Amino acid sequence: MNSVSRLRIAEMNELGKILIFFGVLLAVIGLVLVLAGRAHLPVGRLPGDIVYRGKNTTVYFPIMTSIVLSIVLLLVLYLISRFSR
Repeated sequence: MNSVSRLRIAEMNELGKILIFFGVLLAVIGLVLVLAGRAHLPVGRLPGDIVYRGKNTTVYFPIMTSIVLSIVLLLVLYLISRFSR
């Protein structure tokens, strides 16, 4: 094996690890949303979320839900970075 082949294998290994990480992350997010729905938490139905119901379509604009989730993620990531030092 030459150095170019080893480099490509290393890149593929890193790409595989990244894809596995995001797959697990998506699975965890999905599980949290399913559990939130079963616990009757108003995720996606907060005051400030816009729902447009037309004749044949329904469109959701979860503005307030996005803001709340953004703040929660910000705090979680801040705490993780703070305690990992």
